Amino acid sequence: MHALLSISPGPIPFHRLAKPRPRSPSVRRSAAHDPRWAAVTAHLAALREQGRHAIRIVDADCGAGALLLGALLQARAFGFTAIEGRGIDGSPPMIGRARASAARLRDPAIGVTFEVGDVAAVLRDEADLPADLLLWHRYPAPEAGDIRAALGRAAKVVIDDSSAAADRWAA
Repeated sequence: MHALLSISPGPIPFHRLAKPRPRSPSVRRSAAHDPRWAAVTAHLAALREQGRHAIRIVDADCGAGALLLGALLQARAFGFTAIEGRGIDGSPPMIGRARASAARLRDPAIGVTFEVGDVAAVLRDEADLPADLLLWHRYPAPEAGDIRAALGRAAKVVIDDSSAAADRWAA
């Protein structure tokens, strides 16, 4: 008679939970070359270290969705178990590409939608239930006060292309 014995080595140290890149090769290449990637992974790691298991990420002006998909995969690699993503762009062809890439995701912990829409209107809608992380491609000009205000209300943390964005937007 054989018995199965399971021996647990104890908790896994956080630094061994995930590699610093998403698993999908095409998403990995695109996300890793984005200037926002380091800030995205740093914020994901910080939320996970705080004991968070669920996360909501919005990518306004998402294009083909590579950064959002990379962030979702990285969140899963860090151990998040409930991951929601929303990508918005004004270009139907880009949203089509993003949806095609998202269709290849096969993880029940990750839910993602991509939609064509006016980014300013969507950001105003996001203020009702702010995201944990909002990805923004470009920092709005000073005269774009409505977008700047909407960004601040739409998420707890906004990461844009500029290197100081995380510090400017951190809640």
